[in-house]
Amino acid sequence: MTVPDSSAFGPAGTASPRGSAGPAGSPTGPAGSTSAVGPAGAGGPVRPDGPWTHRDVAANGARFHIAEMGEGPLVLLLHGFPQFWWTWRHQLPALAEAGFRAVAMDLRGVGGSDRTPRGYDPANLALDVTGVIRSLGEPDAALVGHDLGGYLAWTAAVMRPKLVRRLAVSSMPHPRRWRSSMLSDFAQSRAGSYIWGFQRPWLPERQLVADEASLVGRLVEEWAGPRNPEFPDEETLAVYRRAMSIPSTAHCSIEPYRWMVRSMARPDGVQFNRRMKRPVRVPTLHLHGSLDPAVRTRSSAGSGQYVEAPYRWRLFDGVGHFPHEEDPIGFSTELINWLKDPEPDR
Repeated sequence: MTVPDSSAFGPAGTASPRGSAGPAGSPTGPAGSTSAVGPAGAGGPVRPDGPWTHRDVAANGARFHIAEMGEGPLVLLLHGFPQFWWTWRHQLPALAEAGFRAVAMDLRGVGGSDRTPRGYDPANLALDVTGVIRSLGEPDAALVGHDLGGYLAWTAAVMRPKLVRRLAVSSMPHPRRWRSSMLSDFAQSRAGSYIWGFQRPWLPERQLVADEASLVGRLVEEWAGPRNPEFPDEETLAVYRRAMSIPSTAHCSIEPYRWMVRSMARPDGVQFNRRMKRPVRVPTLHLHGSLDPAVRTRSSAGSGQYVEAPYRWRLFDGVGHFPHEEDPIGFSTELINWLKDPEPDR
């Protein structure tokens, strides 16, 4: 299984003018733009039809698109890169059937949510998440995050602990563990070389949308494990490629990763890293694919040291970076059983 290196986001190839973005802080599309790119059902590329309900909510000075199903305790699902809320299409009905109010949100700058010129640091993105919880009229939520969504879930559990009832993270170590692994573990630094490639101005955005966002399809294919040969299929890749091709999405998707690297030596980054020393004090479920080529198992496995509450580690054999899509039944079963367990064990 090949891990794309930073050259995938270099000058090679011809950039498509559609959906390209300008320099940091200057997205070419208007704030909140959700222009349709190609057919994808009545709801467009980011609001496909299904058993869920689409609507928008206001939080933290922006508008966020959500898809929701069911009634009961709130479970808020946070997607990662290079995806949007639709990555949780299997878990939404499973959680609703199990008696939960399942809500999948589009992060700032992605899918049907606002594309603002700034606000992509993890502290502000975590406030987006907790703001959505409040806007939904709920006292708290169980946060379920994958990849970047997992990074933000960790952050929200530290910054706003009263609003996080439980925490489930997939394919992402604790932010402090992520930082130390990227800086001191050569194997993880190489596996995350796409993040180093994101630090270039302009070019990563142009590469992401070139050739109808073909690079997005490559990343999903190469990060998936061998266990499920049916994932990803062409239809799934087409959905993610269309969503990334919406103007300004590529730029907004990359900005959080730029902050994560560029802030390492800056006061705001040092302060964030110091703030994340505070332990997580809610029950935590940590899920990871054994063959994840983007985030190594060893990088994630040390995250339990930051949790002062019941912590459960679950490894999915033969699965890559997308356990919730590669093994949706196994993932949903593990998650629901844990959410219903009144006394999750350490």
